[in-house]
Amino acid sequence: MATPRLIPAVALPGSGRVRVAFSGGLDSTVLLHALMKAGVKDLAAVHVHHGLQAVADDWVSHCEQACAALGVPLQVSRVAVEDAGHGIEAAAREARYAALRAGLQSGDTLATAHHRDDQAETVLLRLMRGTGPAGLAAIRPLTEFAPGWLWRPLLDVPREQLLAYARRHGLKWIEDPHNQSSRFSRSFLRAEILPRLLARWPAASRNLARAAELSAETAELLRELAVSDLDGLAEPHGALSIPRLLALSPPRRRNLVRGWIEGRGLPMPFHDTLQRLDREVLEAAEDADPVLAWPGGEFRRYREQLFAMRVLPAAPKKFEAEWNGRDDFELPPGCGRLHRPVARGRPWPCAVRLARPGDRFKPVGSAKTRSLKNLFQERGVPTWVRQRTPLLAREDGIVWIGGFGWAADRDAGSGAGEIEWLERPAGAPPD
Repeated sequence: MATPRLIPAVALPGSGRVRVAFSGGLDSTVLLHALMKAGVKDLAAVHVHHGLQAVADDWVSHCEQACAALGVPLQVSRVAVEDAGHGIEAAAREARYAALRAGLQSGDTLATAHHRDDQAETVLLRLMRGTGPAGLAAIRPLTEFAPGWLWRPLLDVPREQLLAYARRHGLKWIEDPHNQSSRFSRSFLRAEILPRLLARWPAASRNLARAAELSAETAELLRELAVSDLDGLAEPHGALSIPRLLALSPPRRRNLVRGWIEGRGLPMPFHDTLQRLDREVLEAAEDADPVLAWPGGEFRRYREQLFAMRVLPAAPKKFEAEWNGRDDFELPPGCGRLHRPVARGRPWPCAVRLARPGDRFKPVGSAKTRSLKNLFQERGVPTWVRQRTPLLAREDGIVWIGGFGWAADRDAGSGAGEIEWLERPAGAPPD
């Protein structure tokens, strides 16, 4: 494919369909025009209508006319923006990307018009937030964006070059007054800070973009180191060995924990949380039951293992209910649910409850009935799991326990078949 000067020759990993996030501003107007001139097949534009300004409908009309002139299909997606406490700017961005993602099919590529000055602004914003190498890597040229990919083909192009391209081709675009408002952090950097930096250091944007590229390399090296370290520290149930963690230097330990948290799909803790992790969890007394929470997750310790999980709701103090043994059964929040894979419409009524003091059970392979407390201790079941483990009982007592299975005298002949404990708390033993 012949490419104009602005668009790099990139082998896109997806299906070939390219959707352009088209605001109607200078940057996205140039991007759409350049991709169309490059002969990109199956090209379309998507405009997100936020409804935050009185002229929003006029912008839609402009985008419709611009796309019609280029012969590019346009989809308009209307969203409602609600500030969830992080500012209207962040809320609009989240709503915009949610709408853009929703319009993609598997393997599609979404192209956005982020350029080198945007990269410089992002690095400055991340610096003001005290981020590390992964954050300073800022905007990546090509990333996964399920169900497709996110591509920023203009990331190495300064805005002044986009302006020259637009004038050379006689393009028309709209100006968003929010881009000049110092009320928003990015606009403040764009209008007040970056011009002064460029006046003193003309290569500031290029150098900040280079810093992002170098930070991306550093972040990748740290991620590879975390993966290598994790190989020697992983414990059953997704836990980490605390003695082996403490054998690492503090920076290497925190790097490993960051990689572990990322792999578990949890929000990343703040740096001070990772510093507190050493004092409050890893170095806690062996018989302690510490919990260290951060927004979206928490660390817990049991014996010499470290666990990370979504924040658990408070353990239910008392719970008992009837289950027909056929439909999925929702346990109290944080306890998961029960499922019969092959119910075949045949009910198998029983009582569902949580453990009580004095409960006794004879698991398959055991010679005698034992206290549930001893069984939990023997299998290394953490305290928070014990408090949320479901039991099934009938007239003749406890017949099944999550993580242990059927009682010895009920195994295979129970009449209920297999029972699955799904979405169980982190640290729960497998059946």
